[in-house]
Amino acid sequence: MSTTGTWFRSWPSGGRSTLSTTLLVRHADAGSREKWHGDDRLRPLSKRGLHQAEALVGLLAELPLERLLSSPYLRCVQTLEPLGRSRGVKVETAEELAEGAGLEAAQGLIRRLGEVPAALCIHGDVCLDLLDELVLKRVITRDQARCQKASTWVLENGAGPKTARYLSAP
Repeated sequence: MSTTGTWFRSWPSGGRSTLSTTLLVRHADAGSREKWHGDDRLRPLSKRGLHQAEALVGLLAELPLERLLSSPYLRCVQTLEPLGRSRGVKVETAEELAEGAGLEAAQGLIRRLGEVPAALCIHGDVCLDLLDELVLKRVITRDQARCQKASTWVLENGAGPKTARYLSAP
């Protein structure tokens, strides 16, 4: 299922003159936080999550991507690894996408990307912060704002129309 809205003008265009794509990918399933007894940054994807990560390769096959940036948490890196292998692109980690990093950090990273098409693997809190901004700017409605694990928001920014489109988890 896909949801479309107009991407807002003031953020994070950063002076872009051509249309560029930013993907916001919520990390795939990593099982229960309560059942994991180690450092949460090291919690891996579950078997289901590994399948979801592999399925993202096909789901996102037609979208242009030059960079893959991930929260440094293992589950986020693992979510983008199959996509990286399929495209010959290394997954880079960015603290700005870590759980608890906040809206301003994520927005700043998106601005710094400029016109580079990129996929960003994020956590639920970061995703919800970004979606709240879309709702506040009336780009999407509260009913459209969702952030299922392994789902993707396709954001297109540029001088022309801007869009936000939701792709359900594979």
